[in-house]
Amino acid sequence: MTSLATGFLGHPVFSLVSDVAASIGVRAFVIGGFVRDCFLGRSNDDIDIVVEGSGIALAEAVADYVRKHEKAYCKVSVFKNFGTAMLKYKGTEIEFVGARKESYERNSRKPIVEDGTLEDDQKRRDFTINAMAFSLQKDDFGALVDPFGGIRDLDAGIIRTPLDPEVTYSDDPLRMLRAIRFVAKLSTPERPFRIVPESLDAIRKMRDRMSILSKERIAEELNKILVTPKPSIGFRLLDQTGLLDYILPQLSKLKGVETVEGRGHKDIFSHTIQVVDQIAELETEPNLWLRWAGLLHDIGKPQSKRWDPVVGWTFHGHEVIGARMVPKIFESLRMPLNEKMKYVQKLVGLHHRPIALVDDGVTDSAVRRLLFDAGDEIDDLMTLCSADITSKNPVKVARLRKNFELVGRKLVEVEAKDAIRNWKNPITGEYVMEVYGIGPCNTIGMIKERVKNAVLDGVIANSFEEADKFMREIAPEYGLTAVK
Repeated sequence: MTSLATGFLGHPVFSLVSDVAASIGVRAFVIGGFVRDCFLGRSNDDIDIVVEGSGIALAEAVADYVRKHEKAYCKVSVFKNFGTAMLKYKGTEIEFVGARKESYERNSRKPIVEDGTLEDDQKRRDFTINAMAFSLQKDDFGALVDPFGGIRDLDAGIIRTPLDPEVTYSDDPLRMLRAIRFVAKLSTPERPFRIVPESLDAIRKMRDRMSILSKERIAEELNKILVTPKPSIGFRLLDQTGLLDYILPQLSKLKGVETVEGRGHKDIFSHTIQVVDQIAELETEPNLWLRWAGLLHDIGKPQSKRWDPVVGWTFHGHEVIGARMVPKIFESLRMPLNEKMKYVQKLVGLHHRPIALVDDGVTDSAVRRLLFDAGDEIDDLMTLCSADITSKNPVKVARLRKNFELVGRKLVEVEAKDAIRNWKNPITGEYVMEVYGIGPCNTIGMIKERVKNAVLDGVIANSFEEADKFMREIAPEYGLTAVK
């Protein structure tokens, strides 16, 4: 029997599962994101099989069949705590789970799980568009099982819960973030998605339930929102629902425009999420940590904001303040405090430098120092700074972009000529001690700093010979006489 969905089930795993399920007397269905994305025309290698019976038993039976009849290696990974199993077949990972019904206690998002039917399992799903299933039974292979109108909601671009949204979000508050994430992930210019009004109201009402979620799970959803094609969609919804105040209150403080003597500044929140969108447009592949840098690049502006009667609003030093805030923000979300955090911190601290070159003059010395400080992150820094050019005045944007392109060309010229990126001082502390017969002391650091500045300022060439000559010229100022 053919059906609307049969064409989506061409992978041999589906007929294999169908045969094995029939042989052991259980009913199996493809469910969730794979079904949804079939109708959206999106690729999805995340295949979930729900079984009216034991998902683990079906997975092991499929693996036995593959080993016996296809003489192929097939390992099953079993997760007994979750009642799930996973195997890989012809390059595709398939997860098996038994159909279940769930109930929750008020102060926990850990469900009480019981065996159930497909209908029970569909009721516990987060959204109607994720509750659709394809039958793998012989008599109706490929039939769409859609009790909540998910296909209709998908066509209309609607995010809706199968049951009462207050119950759904109270049971598992993470679904509030997932609703927002799916709007950002699935929206296209041709078909924008939206959360239905009653569900939006439920999120606003239930936002205090976020307190039972681990910070790690929250950060995971934030990361998924950040790597969507247009992250601003998600962050505007986080703001509108009040979830942003709970998750990233530092970002909420960027909202609003203060006016003095008729002069206001741009809304920093709107500017920030526009910057993240523009980073997404400039990238060929999503760089999560670069997008985090875009999200946090102006986070220090509220603390640095000052009114100057002559020049208007100023935010002097906001990049330094922002860089200091990054570790605390990462720690609050239980995010890594390793090189990823340091990368974000570095870009936030440097993001104003290339733009400042446009205003101060693009000198070789300033470019060398930027290359030296940015190192391997210079290309990502330039992407961030290019995205940071925003204005409602197209003439101003065009002028800034033209000047910024000049900075980019100058970076290429200076790097080709002087090789400053990741530059290391040719004069080491050990060499200074050897030449002058001295032990460790502050003088060594002062000499090395003089040599570094001489190279970066273009006083001497970037070579050991020039640096050594310069060191010997300035050594008498520090009372040093060469012994070698």
